[in-house]
Amino acid sequence: MKLPNQADSVFNPKDTRDLRVPVLDAPTKSVSDLDYLSELLAIQQSDGPKNLGFFGTRNMGVTHQKLVEILAYAYASTGNHIYTSGATGTNAAVIKGALRANCPDKLTVLLPQSLSKQPYESQELLSQVANLQEMPQNDHLPLMEASRICNRKIISHIQQVVCFAFHDSRLLLETCQEAKEMKKIVTLFYLD
Repeated sequence: MKLPNQADSVFNPKDTRDLRVPVLDAPTKSVSDLDYLSELLAIQQSDGPKNLGFFGTRNMGVTHQKLVEILAYAYASTGNHIYTSGATGTNAAVIKGALRANCPDKLTVLLPQSLSKQPYESQELLSQVANLQEMPQNDHLPLMEASRICNRKIISHIQQVVCFAFHDSRLLLETCQEAKEMKKIVTLFYLD
C-alpha cells in the first residue's frame, strides 16, 4: 500500500484511490506510556520557573562542558533555580554557566562532603557561589556514598533532573531512576 506524500497531494489531488491509509485500533497504553505522556505534559505546561537539578560525570570533554555551561546559563537567565553538587566536570560547567548569568540567587551547590575535601581548583570556583552548602557529616564516608546522599537531597528540592552520563555511570543512572520513581521530570543525555 502506498502512503501519500506532499507531491501526491499537490500533483494528483483527485487520484486518491491508492493513497488510502489503513486505520488500526490503538493499543492500550501501558504504565510506562502513561508516565511518558505525563512527563511530556509537565514539560509543555511551563507554569513559570522550576527548580532543576543538574547531575553529571566528572569525565567530560571540553565541548560537552561548553554545551552544559550554555544550558545552565540559559536556565538561570530565564529565572529557573539550579541545584548541583561538587565542582568538577559537569558540575563545574553548570556553576560557570549559572554564575555567568549573573543571578547568584539562582544557584545552589550542595557538596557531598566538606569544602576542604574538594580539589583546590574546585575550591576557587566554589568561592564564587553565594549559596554553598556543605555536608561535613559525610566526610567519613567514601565519596560514592556521600554523593548518593547528596543527590537524594538535591532531588528532594527540585521538579526536574538534567543529567549527563555514560551508559556505565552507575550512580548517575541510579539517581535518574530514583527521580523518576518520585515522579520528577528526567532529561538524561548519554555522552557515549
